[in-house]
Amino acid sequence: MSSDETPTVGDIAASRHQMGLWSCMSYVIANIIGAGIFITPGPILQYTFSNGLALVVWIGCGLISLIGGICYIELGTSIHDPGCDFAYNVYVGWEGIAFSFMWVGVIMSFPASAAVQAQTFGQYIVAGLDPVWHLESPWDQIFERGLGFALIIILTVLNLYAIDKYASKFQIVVTVAKLLSLAIIICAGFYYLIFKGWTQNLEHPFAGSNTSPGQISLAFYGALWSFAGWDILNYGTPEIYRPRRTMPIALIGGITIVTAVYVAMNIAYMTVLTPGQIMNSTAVAADFAQVTLGSFSYAIPFMIALLLIGTLNSNIFCGSRFTHAAAREGHLPTFLSCINEDSNSPRAALLFQLICTIAVTFVDTNSLINYVAFVMFGQRVFTMTALMWIRYRKIPVHPDAIQVPIVFSVLFWIITIALVVVPFIEETTHTIVGVGLVLMGLLLYIVFMKPKRLPDCLIRFNDGMTRITCKLLFTTPDLKHHSEETTLKSDDESILNQDERTALPTTSLASDETTLRL
Repeated sequence: MSSDETPTVGDIAASRHQMGLWSCMSYVIANIIGAGIFITPGPILQYTFSNGLALVVWIGCGLISLIGGICYIELGTSIHDPGCDFAYNVYVGWEGIAFSFMWVGVIMSFPASAAVQAQTFGQYIVAGLDPVWHLESPWDQIFERGLGFALIIILTVLNLYAIDKYASKFQIVVTVAKLLSLAIIICAGFYYLIFKGWTQNLEHPFAGSNTSPGQISLAFYGALWSFAGWDILNYGTPEIYRPRRTMPIALIGGITIVTAVYVAMNIAYMTVLTPGQIMNSTAVAADFAQVTLGSFSYAIPFMIALLLIGTLNSNIFCGSRFTHAAAREGHLPTFLSCINEDSNSPRAALLFQLICTIAVTFVDTNSLINYVAFVMFGQRVFTMTALMWIRYRKIPVHPDAIQVPIVFSVLFWIITIALVVVPFIEETTHTIVGVGLVLMGLLLYIVFMKPKRLPDCLIRFNDGMTRITCKLLFTTPDLKHHSEETTLKSDDESILNQDERTALPTTSLASDETTLRL
């Protein structure tokens, strides 16, 4: 939202419920650190052939993520709209492009990611209980799926309330627990490195390194997936207290902490396990724990499950804000924009994402994620182009905007283009399907968004669903261009009658700004 725009219902509500520095940093850390650090080290070594080059790849990916974070600090402080990449493309008028990527994210990417995280949580809990409570097939799969469903429902309910009441505080606790769990592995590895002198695997770190540019680029591509999610704050910028101060510290600090943790964990792995053991391992953390932690190794599945709780909570935050942002711009039905004014929770979007997540658990989610992997990096190419377009055309932005040196924008733009090209070479079929999904989104935009007026049946459906949503969830529509929206209402009926809507407070927006926020 630029400084001359009229605040929406959501903007007013968001000003009363905002996250402080520690909450924002916990979301960044928790959203990045997932199960990837327990899985990815093996494939990275398969591409690099040496511990030294593998560490260079991990550090390089941390620097790439940091450059991206710096660019997104400028975007977040310049455009105070929720929705991350979608909002930034809409801001410069590229609504067709924004819609094309948005529909894939709302219907497929976020639900598939959440479904995988929930299912993986259930699998690790069952694996951890296996020594004391063995479940035969198919009861093990039923129990795994039930645990996943229970977790995602509990976290969704948690997010139905104000972000600063439960969800952000819960995220801080989970993130601290997550870092303490990882510290066990790091401390164990460094104990063997420093006090027991296990240096044999690190004495010639670059011996036998792979010099193939293609293989090294694939190593970077794989490691960057373990850093994915650093842009989480841009999905809910209006919910950040003093973004000009909070976003830079939280983003740069969070990415730096994650990079340090990842490098330390890899050094720990490399101290105890040989490169061959890491390459051939499907659960490197479990193999590491069996050597160093003895009977405590049985706790590893529960540690990974703990990591997934924080990651899933962050995913729910992103997916719901992304859906809500699209609906408030009129790109999705009005009922999905409905928020609870007291808590600023996008309740309709949260429940919609919950339904989509449960639905995709009954399909091959791993293949679905492979198909839409192109979307994440492809969307960022257009986002970085939009940022440079804002600079070039001198498009007005928020007065609190932080302008970073243009070299960062150009460099990250080039990196994102490279990350789009790599899967075309390595995963051609999956990438072509991803491109097809984006093109399908462009067709849907032409069919549903270009006409000045939708068919009466869709208008009545939208109006009826909005009324039901408002009454059942105690919410209010949060349309950014409500007065201009002609496609969502007929000549003789509005989305909601005035007496059916709760009066909106328009004063004392920052009456409690001096209150200490987490």
